[in-house]
Amino acid sequence: MVACDSVAIDSADELRFGKSLTPLTTRRGLAIGAGTVYPELNFTLPAMSITEESWPEIVRQYREIITDALERARRLHCRGLVVEFETLPDMTRRPEWAVEIAGVLQEALDEAHSQWGLPCALRVTPNDNRDMQRPPRMRGGQLWEQTLTTFAGAAELGADLLAIESTGGKEVHDTALTMGDLPQVMFALCVMGVRDMKFVWSHITDIAAGHEHVHAAGDTACGFANTAMVLAEQNMIPKVFAAVVRAVSAVRSLVAYQCGAVEPGKDCGYENIILKAITGLPMSMEGKTAACAHSSPLGNVAAAAADLWSNESVQNVRLLGGWAPSCYLEQLEYDCRLLNTAAEQGPEAAMQLRDCLVDSDASLDPQAFILTPESAVTLARAIVGADSYYQAGRAVAATALRILRDGRDDDLVDVPPREVRWLDIMEAAVEGLPDDEGEFIDRMMAQVDTSKFIPEDYDLPAG
Repeated sequence: MVACDSVAIDSADELRFGKSLTPLTTRRGLAIGAGTVYPELNFTLPAMSITEESWPEIVRQYREIITDALERARRLHCRGLVVEFETLPDMTRRPEWAVEIAGVLQEALDEAHSQWGLPCALRVTPNDNRDMQRPPRMRGGQLWEQTLTTFAGAAELGADLLAIESTGGKEVHDTALTMGDLPQVMFALCVMGVRDMKFVWSHITDIAAGHEHVHAAGDTACGFANTAMVLAEQNMIPKVFAAVVRAVSAVRSLVAYQCGAVEPGKDCGYENIILKAITGLPMSMEGKTAACAHSSPLGNVAAAAADLWSNESVQNVRLLGGWAPSCYLEQLEYDCRLLNTAAEQGPEAAMQLRDCLVDSDASLDPQAFILTPESAVTLARAIVGADSYYQAGRAVAATALRILRDGRDDDLVDVPPREVRWLDIMEAAVEGLPDDEGEFIDRMMAQVDTSKFIPEDYDLPAG
């Protein structure tokens, strides 16, 4: 694997919250991964149309969200804060709209930093609009140009962190999930996804490099592994299948860092604990406080190695305790206080809390078990030991299956009886994969629906 000959964190005992090998300090003095866990607040609009007529109201809402949240942060004696702005599709279609909102947030953070010394940072995450046409055009066209313009505008404003949830490979992956087809999942993630990530992140890192204090921060497999997680929670696919998808997704998400992204990884990438073991970089994570957006079996274990602790995207609606974004910020802040207090009491206290977070989840679901620090380091070793992305996918899938089977045999994790046969099915599928990547690609191109994507956009044969 390019620039990854070994794991950066080779011991599960060294993989814990608030502690990374390469901290990042932003221009407003926020040191991420240097020993303190900070909240990362993510919010969005209530259900409403985004039009010329509604735009003044939208700007007003974002201004009130950030003003109210920062006032809550001040009252809570918040040590530091990251605010994430995930653009909505209509905003990325009109990059000037996205940049205007980013400017509103940036101005408020500047004021909080200057008036009461809040260390803070702004993450801007343009959504990937490319899959809004069929088949998606991944390497050109108006939708891609609008995304790049949004990134460039955010960087010009001085946004500290640039991120995206890119979608290359979903054309095949969505169907592969519903069919329980692991080889097609691997084709989507380790061939199509990897190639698209290289394309996308070469552009994002170039944009960030052209602006002082602007950092390319990372991608996530949200549209892939999180989709699998949600389907598993709805009993539409096996949990063990979703767990293996999560492990394989780390191969794809790693590419951002190999292209020059520097940290911190984006919150909805639960695979980030594996990436932290590989790279040593700080990572944002989400768990129980993401319940506003989706349910998951990862509410506590996700915090085990978090450097930022996020809530996913919460709508700006009124709750009894105030506006929802500010209420969620309070929950995040109290979680961070607990993590930081344990760290301040010394390594033993920090490890005790980390292990409690892990043990409270890990035995109940294969998807949690696959993301413990011990599992993460084992999976990381499998990835870096491979000599290509395809081989990394094979290795990490086989390793994940071994972890799950051993965990079940040792009564460490609950694998539903009806899912045990899926371990056999997936092991047979991995064992049946060819050694040669070219042969694998030929086989998959004969099986997948090539009308759903443009092969040339993935450097794949058209015929």
